[in-house]
Amino acid sequence: MLNMAEGLDRLGALAAHPVVRTLATAFADAGFDLAVVGGPVRDALLGRPTHDLDFTTDARPDDILRIVTPISTAQWDIGRAFGTIGARVQKEQVEITTYRADSYDGVTRKPTVEFGDTIDADLVRRDFTVNAMALQVPSVKLVDPTGGVEDLIAGVLRTPTDPDVSFGDDPLRMLRAARFSAQLGFRIDDDTADAITRLRSTLEIVSPERIQSELVRLMQTDDPVRGIRALVETGLIDEFLPEVSALKLEVDEHHHHKDVYEHSLTVLRQAISLEHSRHPGAEPDVALRIAALLHDIGKPRTRKLEDGGAVTFHHHDIVGARMARKRLQALRFDTATTDAVATLIELHLRFFGYAEGAWTDAAVRRYVRDAGPLLERLHILTRADVTTRNKRKAARLSSAYDDIESRIAALAEQEQLDAMRPELDGNRIQEVLGIRPGREVGEAYKFLLDLRLDEGVLGTEVAEERLRAWWAARA
Repeated sequence: MLNMAEGLDRLGALAAHPVVRTLATAFADAGFDLAVVGGPVRDALLGRPTHDLDFTTDARPDDILRIVTPISTAQWDIGRAFGTIGARVQKEQVEITTYRADSYDGVTRKPTVEFGDTIDADLVRRDFTVNAMALQVPSVKLVDPTGGVEDLIAGVLRTPTDPDVSFGDDPLRMLRAARFSAQLGFRIDDDTADAITRLRSTLEIVSPERIQSELVRLMQTDDPVRGIRALVETGLIDEFLPEVSALKLEVDEHHHHKDVYEHSLTVLRQAISLEHSRHPGAEPDVALRIAALLHDIGKPRTRKLEDGGAVTFHHHDIVGARMARKRLQALRFDTATTDAVATLIELHLRFFGYAEGAWTDAAVRRYVRDAGPLLERLHILTRADVTTRNKRKAARLSSAYDDIESRIAALAEQEQLDAMRPELDGNRIQEVLGIRPGREVGEAYKFLLDLRLDEGVLGTEVAEERLRAWWAARA
């Protein structure tokens, strides 16, 4: 809970930040107001780390540039049309924006930029009250025209104005509500949530790239599940990722949860926990987290009622991988992320056959080969996918996966699994068989790779003998 006395002390520390103090002095000497605005003020009050210092001022862009040039090592004015000048001050990147009083046409997200004259009017146009606070410097005065402090204390996300107007101006704010809910652990105000439900279809005017960016930022939080629940409960997720809410329609065949949706959220949380424990301090693994959320999206399409009332989802891993790939491509995710998510979903069931009976070394090698650079992520996803409340079964599965990881490590040490290639390259294949480059070289290479997977390292002489025998039998 926010302690106001401590919060005010932290605001004082923010005002004393060398970069803030330098800019405050420069703008005051030039006769202009300056205030730190938005996230840094919110985070300082909450005792969270502050990043990306943003400022607002009554100075116009030309004046801003004139003031910051002598005290910065670099300046950029790519946002000049929107009143924003960027600069690097004491090795820190900052943005300073003229007070704004924008208006929107309701058709696009592009505002008609109008510069304002007061800080209060500038703050009221922002997304949420907790982001609509400013710290005037060097006077160290908190400006809070919309009750942001009260909402911080209550842990509530609320728009500064009528939410219908706010979201009508910029529908992307609805997605940001879910992200801030997860990031701050705050509840979305009822009126604000109701407006999201009513206006969810207006998200169609937002580009896929902007939606993807907000989804990524949500998945980077420590508890994205809170934000995902908000998206599902308001129906907003159906506008860009309907496969998630569709999981609510499917009963978990193991009856661990009332539906596959709850199972998927549990898998996501467990994947994040394993991510933190296995790789402390690492950046959030967005591809892994998306794969955890979407790993069962193929179940609604593959659901089949068997004799006796049993429900099966055969090949939901393959179907789900295709669905995930198509959806991520529509959201303009990069190829590496899309491939990683689809591959993890396709492979997420592979291990469970191992738990039923010990694999041969060949099966372990193929598991490593198919996972490739995603092996560690697959380890985490597979472990996270165990959500049974049966402690004995959970222990058995955990022990089985401990075993497969130790076998992978042992084989890797013996056989260099990371370099899973045939013992003869294409040139040597041509020399041994006396053939020219072509399809037959590829077929021979595949034979040798299968041989390597099935039997491990044989040595080049044995590999050549087996290759000649294969070639003779083929002929």
